[in-house]
Amino acid sequence: MPANESGPSVKKKGRRARLLVLVMVLALLAGLGYGAYWSVDTVRASFPQTTGSLKVPGLTGTVDVKRDEHGIPQLYADNDEDLFRAQGFVHAQDRFWEMDVRRHMTAGRLSEMFGSGQVETDAFLRTLGWRHVAQEEYDKKLSPETKKYLQAYADGVNAYLKGKSGKDLSVEHAALKLTDGYKPEQWTPVDSVAWLKAMAWDLRGNMQDEIDRSLMTNKLSQAQIDELYPPYPFDRNKPIVEGGTVSGGKYAPQGTPGSGSTGTGRGTGTGNGTTGTGNGTTGTGTGAGTGTGGSTTPGAGSQATPNGATGATGLTDNATAQGATVGLRTQLGSLAKTLDEIPAILGPNGSGIGSNSWVVSGQYTTTGKPLLANDPHLSPQLPSVWYQMGLHCRAASPQCQYDVAGYTFSGMPGVVIGHNADIAWGMTNLGADVTDLYLEQVRPEGYVYDNKVVPFTTREEEIKVAGGKSKKITVRTTNNGPLISDRSDELEAVGSRAPVPSSAPDRGDGYAVALRWTALDPGKSMDAVFKLNRAKDFNSFRAAAADFEVPSQNLIYADNKGANGNIGYQAPGRIPIRNQGDGRLPAPGWDPKYAWKGGRDGNAGYIPQNEMPWELNPARGYIVTANQAVTESGTGAGKYPYVLTTDWGYGARSQRINDLIEAKTKDNGKISTDDMRTMQMDNSSEIAALLTPMLAKIQVSDPDVRSAQKLLEGWNYTQEPDSAAAAYFNAVWRNILKLAFGDKMPKELRVEGSCMNVSEESTGPNDDLTKTVRECGTRGPDSAQPDGGDRWFEVVRRLVKDEKSPWWTATPKTVHDKPIKTRDELFARAMEDARWELTAKLGKDQSTWSWGRLHQLTLKNQTIGKEGPGFMQWLLNRGPWNVGGGEATVNATGWNASSGYEVTWVPSMRMVVNLGDLDKSRWINLTGASGHAYAGTYTDQTEMWAKGELLEWPFAKGAVDKSTVDTLTLKP
Repeated sequence: MPANESGPSVKKKGRRARLLVLVMVLALLAGLGYGAYWSVDTVRASFPQTTGSLKVPGLTGTVDVKRDEHGIPQLYADNDEDLFRAQGFVHAQDRFWEMDVRRHMTAGRLSEMFGSGQVETDAFLRTLGWRHVAQEEYDKKLSPETKKYLQAYADGVNAYLKGKSGKDLSVEHAALKLTDGYKPEQWTPVDSVAWLKAMAWDLRGNMQDEIDRSLMTNKLSQAQIDELYPPYPFDRNKPIVEGGTVSGGKYAPQGTPGSGSTGTGRGTGTGNGTTGTGNGTTGTGTGAGTGTGGSTTPGAGSQATPNGATGATGLTDNATAQGATVGLRTQLGSLAKTLDEIPAILGPNGSGIGSNSWVVSGQYTTTGKPLLANDPHLSPQLPSVWYQMGLHCRAASPQCQYDVAGYTFSGMPGVVIGHNADIAWGMTNLGADVTDLYLEQVRPEGYVYDNKVVPFTTREEEIKVAGGKSKKITVRTTNNGPLISDRSDELEAVGSRAPVPSSAPDRGDGYAVALRWTALDPGKSMDAVFKLNRAKDFNSFRAAAADFEVPSQNLIYADNKGANGNIGYQAPGRIPIRNQGDGRLPAPGWDPKYAWKGGRDGNAGYIPQNEMPWELNPARGYIVTANQAVTESGTGAGKYPYVLTTDWGYGARSQRINDLIEAKTKDNGKISTDDMRTMQMDNSSEIAALLTPMLAKIQVSDPDVRSAQKLLEGWNYTQEPDSAAAAYFNAVWRNILKLAFGDKMPKELRVEGSCMNVSEESTGPNDDLTKTVRECGTRGPDSAQPDGGDRWFEVVRRLVKDEKSPWWTATPKTVHDKPIKTRDELFARAMEDARWELTAKLGKDQSTWSWGRLHQLTLKNQTIGKEGPGFMQWLLNRGPWNVGGGEATVNATGWNASSGYEVTWVPSMRMVVNLGDLDKSRWINLTGASGHAYAGTYTDQTEMWAKGELLEWPFAKGAVDKSTVDTLTLKP
């Protein structure tokens, strides 16, 4: 399909045109044997009724469903249960295939839909036990009111399903029915609750970093690994909140009235940049150092931490640290491959992933009231993970409490991000460290803990397989969580070669690996959704946030009360306090000192919600959250006493937003709704601004490479889709990363298909007789390293000052070339390689080069559109679109530098809420409201999204009525 494909119109003329194309396609397919199965009727049968009236069992009154020209529905009811019953019905009308796949994924039942190819994925998901935890939440934790709403929602979904199957539900269901007679089950409340576990999984924090650091020990010393994970640059990139403290069991924001704290300084703190050295303490450092004591030749060096200190492993015994690291190399490589197989519903999990949100006080806006912007960065999906919707009570009463609009998840009641009549809120991932891997000593009768053998908690699971025989598995759980090593042959032998100290328990048949994760404990996050939807002020907003336990999110806030309105922030979430260790590497599960406080070991040990960071109306007049550090942890004045994580995003996007706001408000300037939209589309590259002046000075003799180098002259570092300079720079950046870091990574981190000659592993001397072997990468394209995220910005920023750092060494391209030994030599090689890479991809004529031609977005149906028959992929997928933006840019169209330039995550939606006049708020979705291929609203918003345009967002009854084109009345 052509690039920059326009989203389809909702007009009937456009629908007829598409269906005519489909008739032609189906006629062609008929000659290939598919004609007996497919027809235009098959495609249109699932299109929802959007006008007239329908009877919905269980309703106590009528519900009006008013859709605008983009199919976005606004629901009006007289009581809460009718409102959520109608929400379930409407979600199912437009998105039931998506809902059906999600519930099978969260329950570990994908094999029932797609056959034996999903058995291993199901086994892993069953081992995690999302569905079991969701059931426990529903049975024991959620409020009666929440359960009532969940049941009403499920009743609405089931009302839609009644009497439907196959083509009546979706083209995808029609395809499944043809192959195995699949028929959907009834929807249940727990199906909705389980979706929160999928959210939490994709936003789980630093588990991938924990695995990667362990795997790096195969080739790198601890000092080198520390250089690749530098401390957060507090001196340059502001955290979300600054200078707050915990006093008397409560968090006291800096400068907040009544907090008892004063001052407006940035509080960057001090330190020499060291990490975890000396006397068993663990520091993060804020200076220019990396905590490594200088560069070390890649591939050499000791893994031990000096002086028995608590280093990155968090282990006081060096031998234990080595045992936890070396013994896991092969096994964690296998685990990493398993994780690559798990459907990433929200997106890849890595250092470049994140979201933007910011809110500006009315003091600095053209409206005199706050403006709030949000754009979560998630995996590109078709349909979008979000569904726009309004939920309105015709009249407020104790029986009808909702008047809210925003972004919902199909399959779950309520609004996740949006606004009601009183407040607005947005979310970004906090990135807290809420997962730990534990080595477990396994015996036939159980596992070792505190010098005792403890029986496993076990359960049997049966995995049903479409078209095949059912499979049975046994899930074993320790006090630290389920044994995820049971789901991998290699992980069964974990620790079989690991050196351990005499104090460690006997190895037996090897160590296993358990996962401790906050989301595997039942919680009340579903309660929080409804409380947020009803919140009327900052206090009720914070009360709602207290229940938002997983996934831990940065929540920003705005209201329209008072002269300028109010803006605020709350960090919620269930975040563990560790007895010992910092969660950066796997810990010894047999030692109670490394268990989490709280949870299965007893003592309440999560950070108390009253002590989590928050602020209201900070003196600076704005709040920015973009996955940067929430605050600076430590023991000094103005430091936060708890460790939330040591793996923050590095603040490239957040600081750019800070700078844009400060520039706009300088000299009494004001920010408008359109200014907020423009900021969301900012394409400036921080790493380009750092490296381009250096690249321009490199002496280049090849005329073709010199010609490409000239593209960088006068470039303003913005990554517009038509920019040839952006295309060339990003190709150079990708090749710098490959030469300096990628080729030095262990195979488990390199992208699959990336092969190189390496010395054969041997315990003998490294002499002229050492053999070389061909070694190929094994990591999936979304999680391979180096991915080029802002962690790598920070790595290069620190190393670039040392022109002779060993990281700048590289092997010659041919036997006739000299080895690369300096930064400038490596940069010159990267510029040459980039020139020929772009020649191969875009042609020799530089005048035809553009970033958008390299950096394309293709929207793929998340199941059949990726792995189904080719003709089904053609029918269901859309694109590509040539887009601007890039990695760690405000307009975060992310790409993984190890695997190519294709867009791998996106601003999944964008919104700007105008608290001065809610009807002047704006929003956009990545795709459209419909999940039905060839419906008019399947991808009708995508072209506008790509251009940075926003739709009007009516909220008040009059504005909604004015925008309505279709009205459907649901009746009892």
